[in-house]
Amino acid sequence: MVSRKDSNEARLKRHKRVRAKISGTAERPRLAVYRSNANISAQIIDDVAGVTLVAASTLEKTFEGIGSNKAAARVVGKTLAERAVKKGITEVVFDRGGYLYHGRVSELAEGAREGGLKF
Repeated sequence: MVSRKDSNEARLKRHKRVRAKISGTAERPRLAVYRSNANISAQIIDDVAGVTLVAASTLEKTFEGIGSNKAAARVVGKTLAERAVKKGITEVVFDRGGYLYHGRVSELAEGAREGGLKF
């Protein structure tokens, strides 16, 4: 019998491998992405202090529209970038969370770049 591989398990392995190499600092925090089937969210994290500095998601009450498409991902990226710039964060390390840099993940990154973040 052929058993199907768990895609989320494979994603977590990729994420763990990437996280071994990148880390967020106070000068250059980590922009972490989480993508589910229905929503997308992102956080800017200082791993040294262990705190989330800024966050944005399609689950917020102010968000309007469908949370599972590219347009929503771009809006989340722009929102996150605007909040980060207000706090004085301009440079980040992008952590795609084990997801392929394609579709909603790349749209979120482009939205964040449009909003003023550099990575």
